[in-house]
Parts: sequence; structure tokens; C-alpha cells
Amino acid sequence: MNPEPFLQLDRVIHEKGRLAILSLLAATPELSFTEMRETLGMTDGNLTTHIRILQEAGYISITKSYKNNRPLTTCSLTTAGRKAFAEYINLLEQIVLQTKNLK
Repeated sequence: MNPEPFLQLDRVIHEKGRLAILSLLAATPELSFTEMRETLGMTDGNLTTHIRILQEAGYISITKSYKNNRPLTTCSLTTAGRKAFAEYINLLEQIVLQTKNLK
């Protein structure tokens, strides 16, 4: 088995919480903090930490605004984030195919 695809996996994305966030954002143009928290069942602190890491990596952008006089934080994938997510998924596909070919 070739270990190279495993070594290339993006560690920022590989953590399950961040992978879930990117998967959600890949399926929709933007989501609010509340929508992500409720969909993923994360605490505010946990989600905030993952969002900060993804933002620092340049994978998501954050917009803060107000809706009905209440703060609204929304997240969306950046171009770099969409590219990194696609590369991550392609590597996973390679790993799966490589594993299937061993049988």
C-alpha cells in the first residue's frame, strides 16, 4: 500500500469537526453560525474554535452583520477553501480506491 496519499491529507481539514463545517459550506453559498451550530450539534466554543482555525488557514470567510437588530455571523468557503476541500476529497477517493484494489 502506498502511504503517500495519507501523508498528503490536509491536517486542518482532516479533523472531523472542521471536515463537517467544510462539507456544509461546500453544499451552500453561506451559513449562519447558528445554522452550523444546530446542524452539527456543536457548542458555541467548539464551533468558534474550528471556524477560527479554518479562517486562519484561509479556507473560510466570516461576515458579521445585523439582522433585525441582532448580530449575525455568516461563513462561506473561500476560493482557496473550495480548492483545498476538493483536493482533500480527491485524496480520500485515491485512498479508498487503493484499499479496494488490495482485495
